[in-house]
Amino acid sequence: MSITTFEELKQECLAKNKTIWEVTQEEECLINDVTVENVRNEVLKHISTMKETIKTGMLSSEKSVSGWCGDDCQKLITRYKSNKSLFGNLYEKILIYALATSEENLRMGRIVACPTAGSCGIIPGVLVAYAEEYNLSDDEQINFLITAGKIGSIISNKVQLAGAVAGCQAECGVASAMCAGALAQTLGGNVEIVLNAVALAMKNLLGLTCDPVCGLVEVPCIKRNPILSIHAISAVELAMAGIESKIPVDEVIDAMRQTGQLMSPMLKESSLAGLATTKTAINLKEKMFK
Repeated sequence: MSITTFEELKQECLAKNKTIWEVTQEEECLINDVTVENVRNEVLKHISTMKETIKTGMLSSEKSVSGWCGDDCQKLITRYKSNKSLFGNLYEKILIYALATSEENLRMGRIVACPTAGSCGIIPGVLVAYAEEYNLSDDEQINFLITAGKIGSIISNKVQLAGAVAGCQAECGVASAMCAGALAQTLGGNVEIVLNAVALAMKNLLGLTCDPVCGLVEVPCIKRNPILSIHAISAVELAMAGIESKIPVDEVIDAMRQTGQLMSPMLKESSLAGLATTKTAINLKEKMFK
């Protein structure tokens, strides 16, 4: 029987004195009748794809069909070459890697949807940057991604991870929460700390709308990836300091589902409101279709 709530996950971890990735790995082997080696090799393939996407994205400045996006990663790299970073190497890499990945998505390059294509830069941005800066082994990186995957899986039991269903809180919001929990565990946080990181990240993104300009996964989607990568880091820092979410994580997800249900359909991937109907967005749409 699969674990479907964070409370069940916590109790399983406590009962077995195991981490989230250990419990999840066992569950995957049992449900799919595969070996631990099979599970970990598959996860490693995804991580390798993430790294290849980042490398390709950093080398390209090819713009999308609309001509609006595609060269922002190069601008960021140029800025950091001038030693203008505010927060150091890790911060630089997270922003660059998340943006490179997201721009590869708009070029129809190969990406790992984690959990969706529109939010594909958040987890790779943090995982790969942190792995490089702190020399994480392949096993540690695999553990990170297994943890992130379980967090996303549990959330998806209550809320469909699609902007058309619950807004961008269900895409970039969930990716940020997955990332926060995975990094908290990598830093040595226990299951309580990990779930607090998830709750802190997720509850501060409730209500995030999906209002893409011209219906394209470009504006504001691409820049949300690097920004919400840093949001995940903020949640981790709070949780690792012992700061708790006053609302348990399962209840945060309940609130997320309710928020999605109450959100106007016009703000859920329809491009009928929000940023998509600003004066500039309407002008862009007219130019594009001419």
